[in-house]
Amino acid sequence: MIEIFKSIVNAGGLTLNSYFIALGCSLFCGIIVLLASSFRNNITKSFAVTVLLLPAIVQTVIMMVNGNVGTGIAVAGAFSLVRFRSVPGKAREIASIFLSMTAGLACAAGYVAIGVIFTLIISVVMLLFTLIPIKREREYELRITVPESLSFHNAFDDIFEQYTKSCRLMGTKTSNMGSLYKLTYLLDLKDPSL
Repeated sequence: MIEIFKSIVNAGGLTLNSYFIALGCSLFCGIIVLLASSFRNNITKSFAVTVLLLPAIVQTVIMMVNGNVGTGIAVAGAFSLVRFRSVPGKAREIASIFLSMTAGLACAAGYVAIGVIFTLIISVVMLLFTLIPIKREREYELRITVPESLSFHNAFDDIFEQYTKSCRLMGTKTSNMGSLYKLTYLLDLKDPSL
């Protein structure tokens, strides 16, 4: 049992065999994270590919710079410049990306068993918390643009009373040189399938 927690990368350096074992385990960890991330969650194809391939990419990059401090600092600087130019992700998506990177780092160090076990445990915990209903999970943001002539303070009360459990006006903003109001409401729907 203790043997599985030893690094497959020996002191003599990286071998082709150890690289392919680490690469295979990284891709396996990516599949686990992808399955856990997509459970009861709408994800995009690009996010799925990212979560799937990120452990293998991180693992290969870290294996290539192993032991070289200067190259390691340069790679860390390059990673810090990477920004995700899509819409800001949910907390679950960010956790999935960090999980993928951690699995890749564990496999890069040669601790493939620890990488797989860690990925499995965190993915199971993520799935368990997905099954727990949280009260504010069904709140939605609604933005409405109305003309300035409309008295909007009670204009939507009958609709909100019919379809929502709770409703809060979060903010108002003028646009189009003051001729329009942009209203932002936070809604908790009675039936989210509507």
